[in-house]
Amino acid sequence: MSSHKPCDPGDEHAHAAEPNPPERGSALSPTDSVTVVIVTHDHAAVIGTTLEVLGAQLRAGDEIVVVDNASVDGTAAVVARSAPATRVIANARNEGFSAACNRGAEAAQGELLVFLNPDAVPAPGFCAAIRRPRSDGSEWAAWMGLVTTDGGRLINTSGGVVHFTGISWAGEIGRPADAAGAAREVAFLSGACMAVPRDTWMRHGGFSPLFFMYCEDVDLSLRLRLAGGRLGLEPAARVDHAYTFAKGAYKWRLLERNRWATIIRTYPAPLLAAVAPALVATEIALVGVSLAGGWAPQKLAAAIDTGRALRRLLRERRAIQAGRTIGAAAFAASLSAELSSPHLGRVGSLRPLGWALAVYWRAVRRVLELSARA
Repeated sequence: MSSHKPCDPGDEHAHAAEPNPPERGSALSPTDSVTVVIVTHDHAAVIGTTLEVLGAQLRAGDEIVVVDNASVDGTAAVVARSAPATRVIANARNEGFSAACNRGAEAAQGELLVFLNPDAVPAPGFCAAIRRPRSDGSEWAAWMGLVTTDGGRLINTSGGVVHFTGISWAGEIGRPADAAGAAREVAFLSGACMAVPRDTWMRHGGFSPLFFMYCEDVDLSLRLRLAGGRLGLEPAARVDHAYTFAKGAYKWRLLERNRWATIIRTYPAPLLAAVAPALVATEIALVGVSLAGGWAPQKLAAAIDTGRALRRLLRERRAIQAGRTIGAAAFAASLSAELSSPHLGRVGSLRPLGWALAVYWRAVRRVLELSARA
């Protein structure tokens, strides 16, 4: 990323001596080219509509790249019929969302990469709006559009929320779409509709293929923050997502192992030490939750996955933290103490728990701030 000498991940002061400039996206103009990358796996029923609507909004020099993860339902034929100019990369097997996005980005020719889910249909004006942040002075390293559901009436996500225990969820889910408000900074970007300048993507290595799917967008967002980047929401760039909240057994496994991978890779050492007691308490609580919910085998499998990948995760952590340009206190500012996701059930509404988490998190942030000043 930069030519400065890597510093100790636990040293909050080393960054002040030779600071890197904040991570920024390329200075794109409204006329610069866009590559829309869409990953498919048996999406024949939905990809046609997305491509037809998207194709009508593209400009000269723009392109669509579809990376198909070994579909068997005729997805490729639907792509060819709906958008004949689309470039299709056919994987022999399902390589997962993360690896497939990386393949699409490698093949891209546009200056701006836009990652879009195959069932996320762009609203009118989407392509013009998703280009706008790099030419309007926003200075975001990457950004996302407003993802709606229910025919555009409700918010699917207006920017993700990351709890300090690594649990993450879609922000403002279920609220009226018209309540999304103005463009603003967000904690993490949704992979359902994410825009990243291609040079920024390549500099940070894209998504980690280790994740396969889920949390890869959280991990990349936090890595961009570590490099001093700001992440934004452009609410005028809307896509309507055919979203259903469901967690099969394998999804629980991926969510848990990828949550830990994100924590290990991205949390600065002072923050990691400060939240260690909360992480232990969360693990104990999740064992009980998994037993009650019938997904204890998946929780165990996630722990085994993390243990097997630990050497690799620590090696990647060293590289990521060596490029860090902000301190632990600044990084922690984007994390939340509130368990406000509607999908967390009664847990999120327990007042004693909410109070305890808020007090704990204020204490952690205060310690980090004082350490940075010392």
